[in-house]
Amino acid sequence: MCLAVVETQWLRATESLSNNVQDAFVRRHAAGLKADPEIVIVSVDERSITGMVDYAGRWPWPRSVHGELVAGIAAQKPKAIVFDILFGEPDRDRPESDEAFNDAVKPLDNVYFPTARHAAEGDPSGAAIAELAPALGAFRSPGAQPDAHIDVLLPLALVPENWRLGLINFIQDRDGVGRRYSVYSSEYGWRVPSLPARVGADLGWALPDTPDIIIGWRGGATAHPLVSYLDLYEDFNREKRQRPQDEFTDRIVVIGGTATGLYDIRVTPISNVHSGAEILASAIDSLKNRTWLTAAPPWSGALLAVALTGLLLLACLRRVETLVLGAGLAVVTAVAFAANYLVLRAGLAMPVTTPLLFAWLFFVGAALRDVLDERRSREAAVREFSRFVNPHVVQELIAKGGLSRQGESRDVTLLFSDIRGFTSLSEKRTPNEIVDLLNRYFSKQVAVIFRHEGTLDKFIGDAIMAVWGAPIDDADHARHAVEAALDMADTLLAFRQELGELGEHFDVGIGIHSGAAVVGLIGSDARREYTAIGDTVNLASRIEGLTKGVARILVSEDTRQRCGDAFEFIDRGAHQVKGRAQEVRLYEPRRKS
Repeated sequence: MCLAVVETQWLRATESLSNNVQDAFVRRHAAGLKADPEIVIVSVDERSITGMVDYAGRWPWPRSVHGELVAGIAAQKPKAIVFDILFGEPDRDRPESDEAFNDAVKPLDNVYFPTARHAAEGDPSGAAIAELAPALGAFRSPGAQPDAHIDVLLPLALVPENWRLGLINFIQDRDGVGRRYSVYSSEYGWRVPSLPARVGADLGWALPDTPDIIIGWRGGATAHPLVSYLDLYEDFNREKRQRPQDEFTDRIVVIGGTATGLYDIRVTPISNVHSGAEILASAIDSLKNRTWLTAAPPWSGALLAVALTGLLLLACLRRVETLVLGAGLAVVTAVAFAANYLVLRAGLAMPVTTPLLFAWLFFVGAALRDVLDERRSREAAVREFSRFVNPHVVQELIAKGGLSRQGESRDVTLLFSDIRGFTSLSEKRTPNEIVDLLNRYFSKQVAVIFRHEGTLDKFIGDAIMAVWGAPIDDADHARHAVEAALDMADTLLAFRQELGELGEHFDVGIGIHSGAAVVGLIGSDARREYTAIGDTVNLASRIEGLTKGVARILVSEDTRQRCGDAFEFIDRGAHQVKGRAQEVRLYEPRRKS
């Protein structure tokens, strides 16, 4: 019981597990809710990044483009226009563009911009809070330092008269996941609001008197209505507009990036690739509709752990049968998780995983410790590698005691396979159909990799990375990889026939290279994956990129030599590879006739 109190209040060694379980409940709860339709995201998505080149060049675009968009949206009288784009530096090459942006914003009193809090060490050289207070929406608390300074990223592309700012610093918990959003930051007695709180205060919402909130997520990672920046910009520049003229009337419009190439991606309970614009919209949604979650008191977990372990101790002293005690604890566990979900729906975040874990550990006891340790080791090995390698390899790993936690250098063969024509195919199918198609295709190709004793390293978008020669030794890893590539090509042709005319342009490129690579469990303390790194991996990926217009499958000289006379190889010439001074000679493998 004492250990349970120490763990819940100080150690928090099980915090990651508790968070993962709670996040699962949050995802399930959020999936049944709809986001506020009055909060709309104008998305700088992949289409916009590509399509706007014809109008504004490459990203970042001239600020005058944003000015045109703001003017078009403002004409529809939205409640607020909230940028999730930083304008920290003036455009010295196109000052007239910044001027046009300022002119567009100047007559409006409902356009908001983000600012970021820098480290406190830079505060002495920062701006005076009292001078920035109107722009930041900051207000003085009793005892505030009148001459305090703060180091924040100011939108210098805008004139100070147009500054209507709020903080957007992302709050991460210890496991790197963002579950909370700031309401205000206390700075030397001044309260500096976050961007959602700044918007809410100006719109007259009743805001919580807490530094931050736990976001009450609604829906998935793309819950709020999305409008492509490109589509909107094009419509605003048509003589006869095609979009509704009241599309943004009385709505809150968030303008921000969702394209992965903009790197505004965060990890949240909802998704590992959650866009900053959607997170901002969710925080605004929570404040607007008062759907944020309230954390249970810190002592509640310790109290529950003490109560459960105390009851178990009492039952053990009264010699209650182990089977009955286990069944009773299972019922308590189910009830506790059900209650956890119900109070979550009522707006209270009260994780019960850690108290239940201590109760089960108490029940298991010291007598079963060795047995359970062995079982955990076997189950961990199966969990780690069942999704990477075929079952007999998993069993062999278990027999050898699992993997070394240290990296090691191995002679391996790497295979990269990337889908061609996927963009055009995506335009003809719904997102659900595309996901189903990819899953079917990947399942077939992974089965081929497993059949030829390969290890699935990872999926990279619509690409596959596989390795031979690790984690199990394979003297013929190059031959097995080439055999797998030839079978993958056959599987592709059969899959194209299933797609019919939609599969006409569906193709793949496969690159293979053999050599030394470092393999092992690589990642953070919270999350690791078994993978290979090094020049061999990079070259295999580069070779795959050279297949287009040359051959479906290309292998390096190193792979060809390791295969001996197992295949016929057609010389496809020497090619310049990025990052290498010497050209690389590539070959197309074929089965012997």
